[in-house]
Amino acid sequence: MLVEHIKEELSQYIEPEKAEFLPRFFQSSTNGYGAGDHFLGVRVPNQRKIAKKYYSQISLDELQTLLQSPVHEYRLTAIIMLVHKYEKSKCEEERQQYVAFYLEHLDYVNNWDLVDISADKILGHYLYQKDRQLLYDLAYSNDLWRQRIAIMSTFYFIKKRDFTDTLKIAEILLRHTHHLIHKAVGWMLREVGKRDLQAELEFLRQHYHEMPRTMLRYAIEKFEPDLRQRFLLGEEC
Repeated sequence: MLVEHIKEELSQYIEPEKAEFLPRFFQSSTNGYGAGDHFLGVRVPNQRKIAKKYYSQISLDELQTLLQSPVHEYRLTAIIMLVHKYEKSKCEEERQQYVAFYLEHLDYVNNWDLVDISADKILGHYLYQKDRQLLYDLAYSNDLWRQRIAIMSTFYFIKKRDFTDTLKIAEILLRHTHHLIHKAVGWMLREVGKRDLQAELEFLRQHYHEMPRTMLRYAIEKFEPDLRQRFLLGEEC
């Protein structure tokens, strides 16, 4: 069975020190955001190598088996393979199938790296010329990972210089309590600013007083020191 083959190949790259470090890094303790996650200790480049080797052979049923595992590396490898399948497909019907699979399995896209490696490449790409209401439904869902998917999916739009949904979803998530949303929103605002500084400045001048500090710091990270300091001190107008 191909799934067992993939697991066996991943096991050849296990590093005990990474297996010890990763649960702390991804906060998989009982009260952490990654609670219940298990780690082999395999580096992402090695997961990418295996995903690239097998993505064209693996079925969606086999992907589901990997994706439903509590082992983080199995899920991440599965997601990378799904991204490859989506990106290599030239058929709209196939792409719809991969998007449907992604959406049906969002419960397993449940850590920030799983979200960030897939949201813009699958959902963002697919929705670029379609109705984007789904992203607003995710943003309002009260589920941490679905909300991160909502804002991270807009990274694809940003690369196309389309900022409207990023700014609207950022506004929805402005008062979110979790630092992983603060970081994601700040990051996407920074990406908007790289392409259109005035668009980011207009948003920040309207909202920076109410933004969580982490979100603001991420958003203004690339600003000139004087401008960054004015925002941090609350002096920008």
